[in-house]
Amino acid sequence: MTESRGVSKRIWIMGASEGIGAALAHEWASQGHRLVLSARSEGPLRSLAEQIGGAEIIPADVADLSSLTTAADQIREGGELDRAVTLAALYDPGKVMAIDTETAGQIVTVNVTGTFNFARTAVPLLRKGGQLALTGSVSGYIGLPQGQIYSATKAGVINLAESLRAELAPDVDVRLISPGFVDTRLTRKNDFKMPAIIEPEEAAKAISKGLDASGFEIHFPRRLTLSLKLLRTMPYWLAMRLTRRLVT
Repeated sequence: MTESRGVSKRIWIMGASEGIGAALAHEWASQGHRLVLSARSEGPLRSLAEQIGGAEIIPADVADLSSLTTAADQIREGGELDRAVTLAALYDPGKVMAIDTETAGQIVTVNVTGTFNFARTAVPLLRKGGQLALTGSVSGYIGLPQGQIYSATKAGVINLAESLRAELAPDVDVRLISPGFVDTRLTRKNDFKMPAIIEPEEAAKAISKGLDASGFEIHFPRRLTLSLKLLRTMPYWLAMRLTRRLVT
């Protein structure tokens, strides 16, 4: 499905308070779209809304289904959505055996269960043919060193998006967003060199362009994502031999 440009859309952005979500809000506001901004904290959302010239502010937490239900009731009062996008995620760098179980559980809850909660909440709010976009990651393509539980959760999001695409088409246009390294508060936790890292504004433009075009997955930057896609197509004995070389 190809979205027509020049038509104002009502778009719900979950995880809009910073990073890629905030950059997307700026990008879509500049295109004249009507935005619903959500995140756990209200203050940053209000500041963002002032910067972009106004938006609906509805705080919500993807890990709290009751808060999403309340948000849905408020959104419904304003009419149908054309697009719903979630970028909410938790990240903690390190190796799998080093992460504590409580932190791992929180990451799973937000990244996997939270994405599921958002999808279940957003779909009934969409117009027929509306768009649901879930954010995975290129780290979900294949298990990589220091990807820890985050990579596993993003693999789950990729699988969830594929299932929803099969189940909901053509009534819902399900899309998958797979970013590489983007300079945000989360990636600044990394203590290793991040190849092909880009700014949130560049990521936002790639997402906006991709969601307006046809196709299932929007992945960027391609100088990184295409090499990881190639790695994913290799037999395990070869792919794992190559990934072991990345261990520091």
